[in-house]
Amino acid sequence: MLEIENLSRQFGSRTVLRQVSLRLNPGEYIAIVGASGVGKSTLLNLIAGLDRADGGRLVLDGVDYATLHDDALTQVRREKMGFVFQAFHVLPHLTVAQNVALPLWLQGVNGKAAEGAAQLLLEAVGLGERSASWPRELSGGEMQRVAIARALVHRPSLVLADEPTGNLDPTNGAKVLRLFSARVHEAGAIGILVTHSLEAAATADRILHLTAEGLMP
Repeated sequence: MLEIENLSRQFGSRTVLRQVSLRLNPGEYIAIVGASGVGKSTLLNLIAGLDRADGGRLVLDGVDYATLHDDALTQVRREKMGFVFQAFHVLPHLTVAQNVALPLWLQGVNGKAAEGAAQLLLEAVGLGERSASWPRELSGGEMQRVAIARALVHRPSLVLADEPTGNLDPTNGAKVLRLFSARVHEAGAIGILVTHSLEAAATADRILHLTAEGLMP
């Protein structure tokens, strides 16, 4: 379970987020939309533990990770979170299978077990035959599927996606979003998509609008 309670963030004299609250259960997949500059990326960075809030609580699986020191927070991210970025962030010096296995390696899972789990997930996203390929040999849609597989391979409680289809054509974008939704539900994870696209948001179970007053249906 993810609980966000009265989350606030200021940059100098400017308040970007003011007492944002949200509660999500395993298996829920939501989209957060809003005008440019309203704080969508800031909110996602706070939920991801990549930025620190000025006030409020962030509780995942019973742990208030907003209060943890950096090393403990890094461990929470490694064990409980998966990320799908707009720019993919697929590492060019690793094969497709190695990219997907990376979160497991960081948890200390041995090579064969990690690579076996990576292969199973690559097959699930339709890239089983590309496991030995290099990222430079993939299309944008294929790299985004690699990113989704990597985000889910370690069975995280929380999966975050930041404009994951921004660099894709509409056809591949729709495929990636359907895949993301299906895999989040199958894994019983919590999925949060941040996007400016209402078409992308429509793939979620529900849409929340971020405004100056907070999150609204």
